[in-house]
Amino acid sequence: MRIEVDGRGVGAAEGATVLDAVRAAGVWLPTLCHDDRLTPVGSCRTCLVRIGGTLAAACVTPVGDGAQIVTSGAELEALRHDAVELLVSALPQRALGDIPSELASVCQKLGVGSHTARGADEREPDGSHPYVHLDPDLCIACGRCVRICAEVQRTFALTLVGRGADTVVAPGTAGAWADSDCVACGGCVDTCPTGAIFQPGLPPGTAASRRLPTAATTTRTTCGYCGVGCSLDVVSEDDRVTAVLPDREGPVNRGHACVKGRFAHGFLRSPERLTQPLVRRNGRLQPASWDEALDHIARGLRAAVTAGGPDAVAAISSARATNEENYLVQKFMRTVIGTNNIDNCSRLCHSPSAAGLTASFGLAGGTDSFDDIDQADCLLVVGANPADAHPVVGARLLERALRGAALIVADPRAVGLATYADVHLRPRPGTNVALCHGIAHVLIEEQLIDEDFLRGRATGLPEVAALLKEYAPEAAAAITGVPAADIVQAARLYGRSRCPAIIYGLGVTEHLHGTDGVRALANLAILRGAVGTDRGLGLYPLRGQNNVQGASDMGALPDSLPGYHKVTDPAARARAEQVWGTPVPARPGLRIPQMFAAARKGHLRALWIIGEDVCSTDPNSNQMAAALDACPLVVSQDLFLSPTGHRADVVLPAASWLEKDGTFVNFDRRFQRVRAAVQPPGRARSRLRRRPRRRRHLRRRPRLPHPSRRPRRMRPHQPPLHRTLPPAPRSRRRHLLALPAPRPARPGQALHRPVRHPRWPRPPRRQPLPTVRRTTRRHLPAHPGHRPPPGALQLRQHDPPHRQPAPRPRRPPRHPPR
Repeated sequence: MRIEVDGRGVGAAEGATVLDAVRAAGVWLPTLCHDDRLTPVGSCRTCLVRIGGTLAAACVTPVGDGAQIVTSGAELEALRHDAVELLVSALPQRALGDIPSELASVCQKLGVGSHTARGADEREPDGSHPYVHLDPDLCIACGRCVRICAEVQRTFALTLVGRGADTVVAPGTAGAWADSDCVACGGCVDTCPTGAIFQPGLPPGTAASRRLPTAATTTRTTCGYCGVGCSLDVVSEDDRVTAVLPDREGPVNRGHACVKGRFAHGFLRSPERLTQPLVRRNGRLQPASWDEALDHIARGLRAAVTAGGPDAVAAISSARATNEENYLVQKFMRTVIGTNNIDNCSRLCHSPSAAGLTASFGLAGGTDSFDDIDQADCLLVVGANPADAHPVVGARLLERALRGAALIVADPRAVGLATYADVHLRPRPGTNVALCHGIAHVLIEEQLIDEDFLRGRATGLPEVAALLKEYAPEAAAAITGVPAADIVQAARLYGRSRCPAIIYGLGVTEHLHGTDGVRALANLAILRGAVGTDRGLGLYPLRGQNNVQGASDMGALPDSLPGYHKVTDPAARARAEQVWGTPVPARPGLRIPQMFAAARKGHLRALWIIGEDVCSTDPNSNQMAAALDACPLVVSQDLFLSPTGHRADVVLPAASWLEKDGTFVNFDRRFQRVRAAVQPPGRARSRLRRRPRRRRHLRRRPRLPHPSRRPRRMRPHQPPLHRTLPPAPRSRRRHLLALPAPRPARPGQALHRPVRHPRWPRPPRRQPLPTVRRTTRRHLPAHPGHRPPPGALQLRQHDPPHRQPAPRPRRPPRHPPR
């Protein structure tokens, strides 16, 4: 559409408002009740304009083709001035004093002075909540806080009370804020235009206006808690974090955050933080210098290799560490020590998911960008509680459900989303594979499958159809305990939807048959033709920690090099050896359970544990403690002295995600930048700064520069089609990349379309998934890398429409192999 704003022609899209058109023309209008994330209401009347001679509120008026909009003029300016002055008249003078709020900025531009504020401080402030405080005397009843709680967070914890000029915001429970349903997402703080709702650490009103103190520094980084990957703005003063605000342009969180990402940064100043290395002397951990600690570690590693060979050393990397740190850990173990004994905590969560997704789709990650979830009209949530574990994702899913999308929840527990579910399937624990088979049976029997997609893009349908004959709804109900009618209803909702999506979590993967559960869910998406097409959104695996995906992508696995290339593959090893300049061991290393078993038997003589408290988190803590006591050298690297650290021989202080540079990969394969907002306390250092020093103590020269250049170093040993890491300049861009990113000049692939490069051999056809009858052990593979027996679909690997360029020849390594 073409319209005119003050005589200037601008374009506008269908459904745009007058406010959108005015902003496109570069004209400023006051909008005290408006937030771009919320439904416009037009209650403050401060954005008045004239359209064809008629006064209208710009925020709620749709623009029509050929409209002539007038925003300037003495009459309109007087109307806006009077509207703002009326709002201010009921406030105390301090509302326009030292409070750098959005309202104060509007008053300054319109010439409304503080003398117009004639209200009194009459109401009692509410400071009962540790993170959100309320000053009701500053409230103008714009309703933004109520709407953001209802429309974005979907908690419905706030309401407006009172009448007329006495209308103010209050908790919906009519009591103290701390006793309300508030989940402390901070959305109300981030939208309040007056500072009536504010957070400790920032002056009232600054969270919405972003008019931060002059001495404050803002650092944009990625949250280090769960795998959602929220983009955050960290506010710091004098090397102390004073506040964390959500990035309003964040590609995943879209200006939203949860209580942990926004407020849980007090641990940085905890007196219990490790600030210097500790070395065990005479049975006690005592402070030491970095040189002393690293010398002790180097002597222990050399002694372990001398006594038992390279495989007598093992390392557990961290899913909370950056991609660069994980890459260096696995490279250190393979090139310096000479062993593949490297694993990370994804052994119990992401590894089964990676194995199942790779077997079905050829990629060890989710199939679609989470941006597309707004298109979903059916959500199948399996073994996940995103409302509590991934609140930003949970809020988006609940929003879709409340807007009409069908919601199917499969979980034995009454998780948060189950209250709003159209169907809540509550299978017996461990029977989720049979439940998925029952749903798939109904899809095939009622012809709710995409036969064209299956013929052209998938293999294994006859075998799967034969298997699923044993899983009629009544048979699946006998195994799972879910009523057959509910299984049929769930299958029909999923099969008849236009754009379904599957979201699953640790309730699927943290099982003995976790890989089978993932492949059974993949079967549903493939049967429905909902992968790599516009007819569905495939699968979204919710990651428990912030970089579970990246840790495995970087090769912190005993059987995989970076990019999930098997260490048993000679071609993969040759590529790595060409880049690293040293031989790579061919035998797969020990997994985490095998490491501790080897330590108890005396075969493992050195264990390096990074960012993990295995004595508290791993099963059978007594066996964990016995393994650590039996191992001659245990190195613990963490923020705090954990129970694992108490049993270690050397404890190294680590830097948190707010104190280091690097990158993370979130649950939908976004490669995201991490930046240091403050310095680590005391002598604590990032793992990137310690690894080169450890190489020197082992008489090895460090080779890797600053984190911004490391992605370029990690790319060359990956095949052209599956280069998962973008070059460094792209990782600095504002718009983040999805993985894989095949070529530097092309954007990353947010939508996974399985392809095969002509120069790479077609992978062998995989056998379908095992029949899991009553989920007994004898039907399950021994581990995720076990060759899958019959029962699952697999997407065919097609040639890409464009030809990939041949890889450029590599320069010879600067350092000769040892």
